Amino acid sequence: MDLDYKDKHLLEELQKNSRITNAELAKRIGLSPSSTLERVKKLEVSGFIEKYITLLNPRKAGYSCFTFVEVKLARHGETPVEDFISSIAHIPEVLECHHITGEADFLLKVATKDIPAYEELILHQLSALTNVQTMKTSVVLSTFKNETKLMV
Repeated sequence: MDLDYKDKHLLEELQKNSRITNAELAKRIGLSPSSTLERVKKLEVSGFIEKYITLLNPRKAGYSCFTFVEVKLARHGETPVEDFISSIAHIPEVLECHHITGEADFLLKVATKDIPAYEELILHQLSALTNVQTMKTSVVLSTFKNETKLMV
């Protein structure tokens, strides 16, 4: 599906505020409400819009420890990689899991309440995964940019 200017404008507006009413969205992109709704539905069906979410303030939710964990696997190949991904999918503290190039095989973004909770996660969950050879952790001191909006 090719996006025209109106589709791109619509996606930009929804990324700013996914709770915007259809009438307000239509006004902002210069279309009728029915045309706007039709475009939104097409973008949902085609997969451009995956889902609508609420972003929480992590600190207000009690999370003060954010880490990036580089994971190197002992064995590679389709099955060991799939097994690792499947195991990681069940750990709620892991917010993101990226299969990467370089010395590590995966990069995890992890959120925990504090350092003791992170230590607990490392000792009892991540270290317990059968194919993990090494882990290297970087603790986030502060975040200057954390954007979810994509350019369209």
